[in-house]
Amino acid sequence: MRAPSPDKRRIERLEKTIGHTFKDRALLLRALTHSSLAYETNPEAPEDNEVLEFLGDSVIGLFAADHVLAAYPGRNEGELSKLKASATSTLALAERARAIKLDKAVLLGRGEERSGGRKKPSILAGALEALAGAVYLDGGFEAAQRVVLSVVGPALRPIKSGSQTVNNSKSALQEICQKAGLAAPDYRLVSEKGPAHSRTFVIEVRLGEKALAKAKGASKKTAEQAAAEKALKAILGRKLKRLSSEAFVIEAEDLTLP
Repeated sequence: MRAPSPDKRRIERLEKTIGHTFKDRALLLRALTHSSLAYETNPEAPEDNEVLEFLGDSVIGLFAADHVLAAYPGRNEGELSKLKASATSTLALAERARAIKLDKAVLLGRGEERSGGRKKPSILAGALEALAGAVYLDGGFEAAQRVVLSVVGPALRPIKSGSQTVNNSKSALQEICQKAGLAAPDYRLVSEKGPAHSRTFVIEVRLGEKALAKAKGASKKTAEQAAAEKALKAILGRKLKRLSSEAFVIEAEDLTLP
């Protein structure tokens, strides 16, 4: 079976969006080819984007680390790690992939297409990592740095005050409980619905016998973060200032129970 030809205009729009025109267009096409299509068209020797994804994971990690180190001077290793993780997590990369319309350009097999593959965070994040790897091989260090920072950089916002601490919802909720001498929050699965390729998980976070908040997500991890964020907003209100999709800042002295 022959692989479907990609839309030339869509490919050109993607190159224009990321600011890099490939000298070797085959690298770009490989970066866009999900394993589901590769195995459908050439099961004996599939040419998918997984090796480029492996490379791109490190490429994005390097430039994201360099960016947060320069953009947030004076922050400790723990805060820098949370900042980097918030910009390079599967969900964050999937959001950035959608922002550059990579979800429209990725090449999927028929089964994956039918099961909603273009909406799956893991596929979109993997495609973005593969794209970063392809740019690195095609254009070198500087080209990859420029593309990664232009795509991933907007996921992080400036921190205005040196007294603000960086955290994510689950870590912050646990820290508040520890400061108050309370047990760690308990996350319980309330329900799990939907087909295997598109599950929705509902998680409730409890403190002892008290239910603090309930939230849903496409994975248990994301639902737990969402539930923790709801609980924190109920406790801290507008003191939380969102920094990225998975991180926020707050004055260190405010990270306590009222």
